[in-house]
Amino acid sequence: MTTYYKEFQKVLLSVDCIIFGFDQNKLKILIGRRNMDPGRGEWSLYGGFVRNDESLDAAAQRTLLELTGLRNIFMSQVGAFGNIDRDPGERVVSIAYYALINVKDYSERLRKQHGVEWVNIEDIPQMYSDHNAMVAKARKLIQQKIKTNPVGFELLPELFTLTQLQRLYEAVNGEPLDKRNFRKRIKDMDFIEKTELIDKKTSKRGASLYRFNKKAFTEDKSFKL
Repeated sequence: MTTYYKEFQKVLLSVDCIIFGFDQNKLKILIGRRNMDPGRGEWSLYGGFVRNDESLDAAAQRTLLELTGLRNIFMSQVGAFGNIDRDPGERVVSIAYYALINVKDYSERLRKQHGVEWVNIEDIPQMYSDHNAMVAKARKLIQQKIKTNPVGFELLPELFTLTQLQRLYEAVNGEPLDKRNFRKRIKDMDFIEKTELIDKKTSKRGASLYRFNKKAFTEDKSFKL
C-alpha cells in the first residue's frame, strides 16, 4: 500500500448502531454498559471501529450481525457525529445508523452474551458521549419516514392486529392517534391485507389479523399516513 497524506493528522472512524424494537406497545432501543475505556461502565449504544477493508455500510452490517445474529436487517444512516471533544480518548468521528428489528426475532442468549437491554425510548438514561443525540436524531428520521414508507412493519410480527399497528405509530410519534381516522386510512391501503385468522391472545373478543404485502406496496405510489 502506498503511503500518502503523511503530513496530515489521522482520525479514527467508527459506527454506532441505534437498534429499535417494538414490544408491549413501546418503542425501545438496545443499549448496554460500555466495556472499554474511556467511559467504561457508562450506558452506551453498540458500535465499533471501521476496518481498513470495509465500507461504512459494511461496518454497520457487521456490527449489527455481531450483536443480533440477524441478516438483512432494515438499516439506514443517521449522519456523522464529529465534535472535536466527543471522545476523550482520541479524535473519533462516528457515523450513526439506525436499524429496525422484531424483538421476538432477537435471541435472548445473544442479548445476555452482549450484556444489552431493551429500554423504552422515553426512559433512556444519559449515555456515553453524544449517543443520546444520535438516538434523538434517529427517532426524528423514523417519524418522517414512517409517514411515506411503512418501515414500521419491520418492527411487527408477520401477522398483526390494527390495534398493534396503531400502537406502533403512536409509539414512534410519541402521541395518540384517533382510532376511527387511523383505521379508515389503513383499510384504504391495498398493501395491508386482512387475513382470515383471528387473534385471541391479545383480544378477548378476537381481532382480525393483517399482513403486509410488499409487492402491492411497491405498486402503490400514493401512500401517505
